[in-house]
Amino acid sequence: MKFIVPAAAALAFLTPGAFAQTTPAPAPAPAAATAKFSLDTPIEALVADPQAKAVLDADLPGVSTHPSYDMFKGMSLRAVQPMSNGKLTDEALKKVETDLAAIK
Repeated sequence: MKFIVPAAAALAFLTPGAFAQTTPAPAPAPAAATAKFSLDTPIEALVADPQAKAVLDADLPGVSTHPSYDMFKGMSLRAVQPMSNGKLTDEALKKVETDLAAIK
């Protein structure tokens, strides 16, 4: 019993140091550094934003008026690409990605 009390006191004394944070947590990335839209954004979200819709209309005319729009609007451009029969080329998506990244 005499051994348990000093051991418990030593443990209580040492424990707070184990929980002390020695380095600050990294700051979150500034909002301006992250793109507002990407190729992974759902198409309907792009069409809902006037600037993003303008990019789609310029780079991929007809996407928002496509007869099957309701079927793919919840998908991203990246997800739709394999099903586009080659119409959404890597070059076209790269252009869209660059133009979407320019939106502030």
